[in-house]
Amino acid sequence: MQKIDYKKLALDLVFLITGCVLCAFSTTSILKPAGLITGGITGISIITDKLIHIRYTYVYYALSILVLTIAWITLGKREGFKIMTVSLLFPIILIIFDKLHISFIHNDLMLASVYYGILSGLGCGLILKRGFSFGGTDTLAKIFHHKLFPFIGISEILLGIDGAIIISSAIIYGMNIALYAVISQIILMKAIDTVLFGFGSKKVQIEIISEKHEEITNYILHELKRGVSTYQIKGGYMNLTRTKLVTICSPRESMLIKRFIAHRDANAFVNVAPVISVWGKGSGFDSLIDDV
Repeated sequence: MQKIDYKKLALDLVFLITGCVLCAFSTTSILKPAGLITGGITGISIITDKLIHIRYTYVYYALSILVLTIAWITLGKREGFKIMTVSLLFPIILIIFDKLHISFIHNDLMLASVYYGILSGLGCGLILKRGFSFGGTDTLAKIFHHKLFPFIGISEILLGIDGAIIISSAIIYGMNIALYAVISQIILMKAIDTVLFGFGSKKVQIEIISEKHEEITNYILHELKRGVSTYQIKGGYMNLTRTKLVTICSPRESMLIKRFIAHRDANAFVNVAPVISVWGKGSGFDSLIDDV
């Protein structure tokens, strides 16, 4: 029976609650009072509120449960567990902050867009850093990729979903609001990347040496849908031949890999290095033929 690491559990809880609070505050106290819009389930909820006058916090809760259910059925229990905690906790915190009626920025849409992007990005980054997931449009993109469009990368599908939401906001709220949504979305993504991997690259290379290399390989291949290379190496100290795994992924996926390895082999050696650019076929990689 695996011993519960209460220190790690407490740290997960601190990161999770802090992240949810930042995201809820930025939505209820900056985005909504300023009349701005964003991508993801938050954007869908606010647009729905505008069209049919159902409070966006309740729409968000319903959509979160719906996405969680679909992910559980289509992607399996493992993926469902990743997003269950945030899908249940964040809407509650969102509703609480909505009841407080705090307005943080007044009469400055540009400043509101910047503050929303920064605070919401920091909150999302803290949650993703501990291996949790919102179960929002990123999960929908993963479902569409696995079940309907395996020939299209997850990042491209996600861009299409969020782009459609922002285009819808231009029709309903006007072009200016849509442009502010683009600005806040860019800042939000940069803030997430900064929390996950400092000011470095958007891709990382991970080298792993572990006795559980078969389990780790299976997780990266089948759960994250990333490629893995294996090498036989010989250590200089013990003079033993071991297997080294090498994969390239996003900073968020590197945190998921770290979390998986920590539960399987606490004595594993993991080296993470930023990658300037990746050319080839793969999710988020640059095509070799774009500039040829």
